[in-house]
Amino acid sequence: MSALLTLWERDIVRFFRDKPRVIGGLVPPIVFWLLIGAGLGTAVRVPGAPEGLSFLQFFYAGTLVLIVLFTSIFATISIIEDRREGFLQSVLVAPVSRLSIVLGKVMGSSTVGLAQGLAFLLLAGAAGLHPGLHGYALAAAVLTLASIGLTGLGFCIAWVLDSSQGFHAVMNLFLIPMWMLSGALFPAASAPRFLRAAIAANPVSYAVTGLQRALLPSVVPEGAASMSACLMLLAAFAAAMLAACVYVASRRDAR
Repeated sequence: MSALLTLWERDIVRFFRDKPRVIGGLVPPIVFWLLIGAGLGTAVRVPGAPEGLSFLQFFYAGTLVLIVLFTSIFATISIIEDRREGFLQSVLVAPVSRLSIVLGKVMGSSTVGLAQGLAFLLLAGAAGLHPGLHGYALAAAVLTLASIGLTGLGFCIAWVLDSSQGFHAVMNLFLIPMWMLSGALFPAASAPRFLRAAIAANPVSYAVTGLQRALLPSVVPEGAASMSACLMLLAAFAAAMLAACVYVASRRDAR
């Protein structure tokens, strides 16, 4: 537990000391939300949405996921930096279980992503969304599970790579398709049949659906996953990614 908390605290301190990183993790998605939402707002009509709903409001849940997606996963790039600086090797030879190392790193990086997601969530009222205390609590639960699962994905990839440039290239291969095929930009109901299968298999889509149910249930299409189903699937995704992290970190050839 001591090792876990130390690794968690180290990642949190490093993040908040790096002011450009704090700004760079939150401001670009907000600009992205405003530019895309305003640009497509007059051209895109959300199927089945009530009158008066703007695309900015529909796109809000997708932007929340985008913030957590990028911040959580790219925070795990610190694994490559720690290996290059020799810190990771020191931790690996210490009398500390691999489970503690995995949980410390994953919890630290996911906390960074969750903190920025919750900061943007506080702007829901400014976007015209008023879900109430219950809605905010459900949205926070969805963001927490999504952050842990996505950080675990980033951990598994960063652990086996030596180059930060390679990490960015590999993660972009995962990030952009996962986010675009999540219902963030367009409802799954309006997608072609072959894309619906990909959206249904994408864990990020349940984060978007869960946030929509919590913040703006009127845009959720009929037949979409319920809130309880979204939370259970995200919890299963998070647990599977944590198990994969422990497996990757425990292999004989782990570096």
